[in-house]
Amino acid sequence: MLTIRRAAERGHANHGWLDSFHTFSFANYYDPAHMGFGALRVINDDRIAAGRGFGTHGHRDMEIITYVLHGAIAHKDSMGSGSTIQPGNVQRMSAGRGVMHSEFNPLPDTETHMLQIWIEPDVTGIAPEYEERAFSDAQKRGRLQALVSPDGEDGSMKIHQDARMYGGLFDGDESATLTLAAGRRAWVHVARGGVTVNGVELSAGDAAAITDDARVELSGGKNAEVLVFDLA
Repeated sequence: MLTIRRAAERGHANHGWLDSFHTFSFANYYDPAHMGFGALRVINDDRIAAGRGFGTHGHRDMEIITYVLHGAIAHKDSMGSGSTIQPGNVQRMSAGRGVMHSEFNPLPDTETHMLQIWIEPDVTGIAPEYEERAFSDAQKRGRLQALVSPDGEDGSMKIHQDARMYGGLFDGDESATLTLAAGRRAWVHVARGGVTVNGVELSAGDAAAITDDARVELSGGKNAEVLVFDLA
């Protein structure tokens, strides 16, 4: 079964310096029909103005993944981690029993476009963790590259949940298929461009929930960048 969530159906908040679309309920956007999908709790599609960002704030007991599409984001946290994340680099932070961090667009004249993703962990109260890894376009071109997983599959970063997140780039005749184990489901998010998912055309910001189906098939890409979540 394929259920489509179009980009225009998402929650939206524009704070001037931050223009954000919420796939699932977040902050002042509440929709009981869209509270998450399995352990996937948040996908925020954020555009952050040049020289602006999120001041120091706290999280706990959440797996937080930052995926930059354009621009850059400077991260600092109470663990002593600090880095400027650019397209191709993926950040994974396990908030554990508590972490404070800030995120700031350090570019003086360029908007940053990024996805903030939260996955609920299967363990709580652990020591917070930080990791960042680069994944090249070649690794994602015409295939699904594992970015996070519970076991470090295919060079991915480990998270504390039975969930996998893949990233892929698709254009023209490029295609990929993800086989889902029995009882699992998938969420597909089109970060940009367009792609056909199990026979249905999706555009930037669109998403598809796939349940009771053994495969996720991606084809017909139009400069597409796609994230796929394999979930229990």
